[in-house]
Amino acid sequence: MRIQEITASSFRKYGKILHSYDVSGLLEEMKHTPLPDNDVIYVPSDQDMEQLPVAEELKNMAYGGLPIQIGYCNGNNRSLNAVEYHRDSEINIAVTDLILLLGMQQDITDDFIYETSKMEAFLLPAGTAVELYATTLHYAPISVSGENFRCVVVLPKGTNTDIDFPLIDDAENRLMAAKNKWLIAHADAHIEGAFCGLKGDNITL
Repeated sequence: MRIQEITASSFRKYGKILHSYDVSGLLEEMKHTPLPDNDVIYVPSDQDMEQLPVAEELKNMAYGGLPIQIGYCNGNNRSLNAVEYHRDSEINIAVTDLILLLGMQQDITDDFIYETSKMEAFLLPAGTAVELYATTLHYAPISVSGENFRCVVVLPKGTNTDIDFPLIDDAENRLMAAKNKWLIAHADAHIEGAFCGLKGDNITL
């Protein structure tokens, strides 16, 4: 798979680069977060990062005043394993170089099948912030040259937390893996309880 630059025009359907925020405080705070060698850790909300001045700017400018959470996804990963989407944009800020595998929700079939051959790979350089649109399929970042990665993740408050309301096991509800998180897994990833609708290779870089 060809790894494209985040500045490529092909990225524009998935999101945009954010230039208006001073993320230096977030990058500094991320130095204190755990960094697994052979796994990926995701923390939806980190209070220290949410108290930084940029958090208020992100809430008001990026999310129109809605409450947000600032967390992180760190570790080492080579494979796609799954795709997810939300009902809103997600902001990713690369602390280290990392690769994003991206697709489009519009390419999911009516029975929730998605062909992994439709995904594209983009290099997100350290220090770069991007907004991924609500219709952009994504999952954990991919390591660059086998190196561990750190990534700040900004979402509306409560996203990716435990479901505490009843769900009818029907239609799109089958994909809901957490609050505001719809997930389609690859069978090879063996994600317990996940709907396995990814067809084709479990992309590995």
